[in-house]
Amino acid sequence: MSDLVALGKAGTAIRAANDAGRAALVGYLPAGYPTIEGGVDAIKALVDGGADVVEIGLPYSDPVMDGVTIQRAAEIALSGGLRTRDVLSTVEKLASYSEVPVLVMTYWNPVERYGVDRFAVDLAAAGGAGLITPDLIPEEAAEWTAAADKHELDKVFLVSPSSTDERIALTTANCRGFVYATAVMGVTGAREQPSDLAGPLVARTKAATELPVGVGLGVSNADQAAGVAAYADAVIVGSAFVKVLAAGGANGVRELTESLAEGVRREPRPTPAR
Repeated sequence: MSDLVALGKAGTAIRAANDAGRAALVGYLPAGYPTIEGGVDAIKALVDGGADVVEIGLPYSDPVMDGVTIQRAAEIALSGGLRTRDVLSTVEKLASYSEVPVLVMTYWNPVERYGVDRFAVDLAAAGGAGLITPDLIPEEAAEWTAAADKHELDKVFLVSPSSTDERIALTTANCRGFVYATAVMGVTGAREQPSDLAGPLVARTKAATELPVGVGLGVSNADQAAGVAAYADAVIVGSAFVKVLAAGGANGVRELTESLAEGVRREPRPTPAR
């Protein structure tokens, strides 16, 4: 597999930021929140504010890994009538709006219900870059791996502080795009202080792969983003965007994105050795 293919769309965008001497900013918002069209506008604000990669959440009725903020947003989206086809439509609108890679973050059950190959076909047709699948492990991902490879979609799996070195090696070997390092144990949510487990996890992950490593869970302001950017290839922010969207609308999302984008640029870092 060539380096370009292994990087995929999201990894290529992250490496472009790294080559410019900074970490990438990855922003997450769920589709359909506060409304389907309002969600599109909010995600466009991530792009306008300077996000390098966008994650669009597929709201799910049993979000076991999501904190209260994202759970509530998912409930509002689903009660507003959001369906999987609306998520794909959101992807299509964002892909036509800019060249920023658009990933879907989803639990596995909705993809399985939709049809794995059908989902891959429709996601690729919409211009999506790939999937982040927090509850799917590589050993159980054969159907998704085949569909993703067929349609050249990114496959982003997760590692956590509890992952053994063997588990990290297996997970990273099956990723395309980047590796998602969950910086804390437990559910998602903005935190006052990022986990001190993040740095060692990134170091162990980088020892196993040449793919970019993004850190998610807990970052909520520019100072925290700058701290994580010192060692991670990408800083992933989700719950903080959902909170600011609820309080300040799309304008609030853009303002926070601009602040976080300044944070990841604050401290110059060496370009990665490859």
